Amino acid sequence: MKRYSFDRVPDEAIADLHARIDRFRSVPLPRRDGLGGVDPGLVAEVMRHWREDYDWRLHEDRIASWPWWETEHTAVPVRAMIAAADRDDAPVVLLLHGWPDSVLRFERILPLLGDVTLVVPALPGFPFAAPVENGGMSSVEMADAVADAMAEFGFDRYVISAGDVGCDVGEAIAARHGRHVGALHLTDLSQYHFLVGLPDDLTAEETAYVRRGHDWQRREGGYMHEQSTRPLTLAAGLGDSPAGLAAWILEKLVDWTDSGGDLSAAFTLDEALTWISAYWFTGTIATSFTPYAAAAAKDWPRIEIPTVITVFPKDLVNAPRHFVERFFEVVDWFEFPRGGHFAAWEAPESYVQGVGRALEVRRSAG
Repeated sequence: MKRYSFDRVPDEAIADLHARIDRFRSVPLPRRDGLGGVDPGLVAEVMRHWREDYDWRLHEDRIASWPWWETEHTAVPVRAMIAAADRDDAPVVLLLHGWPDSVLRFERILPLLGDVTLVVPALPGFPFAAPVENGGMSSVEMADAVADAMAEFGFDRYVISAGDVGCDVGEAIAARHGRHVGALHLTDLSQYHFLVGLPDDLTAEETAYVRRGHDWQRREGGYMHEQSTRPLTLAAGLGDSPAGLAAWILEKLVDWTDSGGDLSAAFTLDEALTWISAYWFTGTIATSFTPYAAAAAKDWPRIEIPTVITVFPKDLVNAPRHFVERFFEVVDWFEFPRGGHFAAWEAPESYVQGVGRALEVRRSAG
């Protein structure tokens, strides 16, 4: 492994972004009630702030100051932020982010986990990640890459804490490299489990959950269908237009958080734009679609590793405990009064409670 010197965004790239924003135009919209999507007024406000007030360099300096490392000998290069504890025998927590975010999802919990070594990889194809041969990877391919990276980083056993796509990656690591995983902490169960291969003995509660999940897919899952079936078409627009990219991600930052429809309840404009700018300057919106477009089957038996589940009320489609227990050895279950899909960001203290419990129940070295 080697220290990674963070790639600074060239001045020309910032000037190009500003020039594109200068040419931003609002478009005629249909005037009908009940139309979904991001508020055009919010998009206009964000575009103005991006051009006039936002300073990427301030945030780049902070991100660059983190201790970044990169593998040298793995088949797939992996970059990670590694915050080492003061003692060599400290437990190790592997934090796995999702979409449409990055390692920035975990920024607020980093100061809350003392005496623990934290490893936060930039998943291949996502912002700040090392380039990989085909651009992006399926969740199973990412799992193998991260497991290999953890070995090169010198971590033989660790607790996994994850959300969203990270849950798919974490599940695959547990299934394929389980001897290295002492415990799991998950904020959600992959929607794959209610979309494919349902068991035929569902309870009434589970049946209602599956119905709710399919209804959510029908009403809210258009992004997933587009990213999985037409990623190249979508990427052509989002990768070329700051307004398009901002609208695509802003919608999720509003609708998937416990914000009551008000972005400012979950993010400042600077915070939201740092998440968006991470995709813009790294050019990774297209490659971040790969886990959707290259969905991998979960062809493994029930995970017997101790698993802690934390449930946040405004997450997308929360599964009942009995359904989760079909796939994981659930040893503890927390339901919190507030928080949404980006729980580590929205409710860091609650999220850390789940991590702490997973550290308590991790399997013994034997």
